Amino acid sequence: MKRLLLGAAIFATCTSSALAANIGASVAWFDDNFLTTMRNAMQAKADEMGHEIQFLDAQGDIGRQLSQVQSLAAQGVDAIIINPVDTAATQMMTKVAVENGIPLVYVNRQPEGNDLEQKDVAFVGSDQKLSGKLQMEELAKQLGGKGNVAIMLGELSSGATHKRTEGVKEVAAKYPDIKIIEEQPADYQRTKAINLMNNWIVGGQEIDAIAANNDEMALGALIAMQQSGIPADSILVGGIDATRDALEAMQRGELDVTVFQDAQGQGGGAVKTAIDMIEGKPVDKTNMVPFQLVTKDNLDDFLN
Repeated sequence: MKRLLLGAAIFATCTSSALAANIGASVAWFDDNFLTTMRNAMQAKADEMGHEIQFLDAQGDIGRQLSQVQSLAAQGVDAIIINPVDTAATQMMTKVAVENGIPLVYVNRQPEGNDLEQKDVAFVGSDQKLSGKLQMEELAKQLGGKGNVAIMLGELSSGATHKRTEGVKEVAAKYPDIKIIEEQPADYQRTKAINLMNNWIVGGQEIDAIAANNDEMALGALIAMQQSGIPADSILVGGIDATRDALEAMQRGELDVTVFQDAQGQGGGAVKTAIDMIEGKPVDKTNMVPFQLVTKDNLDDFLN
């Protein structure tokens, strides 16, 4: 069920194989639930393959992440994995890796520039637009094709935010009686989503469904509803990622839909791709891990 789909042009590195490679990884946020699961999967894959990996927390700071990549290059790591803070600001990091002859793998968030055209640069992730489409298709179904929808946006610096939102809007546009009445960021964070939802509630917005760009924001919306005494079944709430917290909220009858993003497939796939590049094996420039819709009907498949 969790299988990498490989595509695009094949390339190889000429780096010699090492018995125990040293991989450096810069992750946008350490305190993000999905990225924590992905990071754990990266560690597990590195351990399984007998290689070392060190993680650095960019803390959502573009400048910090660039400095981390420069530091890793100066250390002479065998490969670098980046979960970018800003998908539109990756070119300098790519340049550092390429100029130092270090294989580079972007994971989860795909660069928006021409990074993947460079030698020894690859991407492992998922089709973010599809996740938004899957989410909104299910919400539209549960809405009966009519209602007011509010979109909770992730970080505006993340390409996934724009692609997921684009997918939501593309589906909503097919339904004349579905209206997008709000669209504001909560930066993928539960606390910020609580505040945003509270603002909408206090503002008297008539919302029938929340399409959140990730589960953390969806859970924040549910918490705000609970705090205001609004029953969970009065507003549909959808997330993306299928984190454990989200699945348990769905099990309790609170969350209405989420979309499984395979953190283990992405994290493990990124490490495997990096090791293959170090060893000079052919790898694909783009490695896509499929999304899967999660509803109450198939929830048990993801809880187990």
